Amino acid sequence: MQPPGKASSRLRVEVAYVAPDRELLRALDLPDGATVDDAVRASGLAAVETAVYAIFGRRVPGATLVADGNRIEITRPLVCDPKLVRRNRAAKAASPKTGSAR
Repeated sequence: MQPPGKASSRLRVEVAYVAPDRELLRALDLPDGATVDDAVRASGLAAVETAVYAIFGRRVPGATLVADGNRIEITRPLVCDPKLVRRNRAAKAASPKTGSAR
């Protein structure tokens, strides 16, 4: 039981995970002092050991304290290098079209 005049401080956060075939979003109420690891664990979203966490797109360690209103993202490892993909796409677009003119 809380002492009179002392309200329990709760944080409202969201935990998001996006995979190629699904998007998952969980809204949570956590106690003050909760960490990113606590939020991910409480969300029940599957996280792999190689996952990296971010708050509003900024990479953070799991021990980071969360603030009210934070959106915690569980990121996946990249499958390919985005710079290489863009470079290959640009090279392909710049190459002359081959084909015979009849």
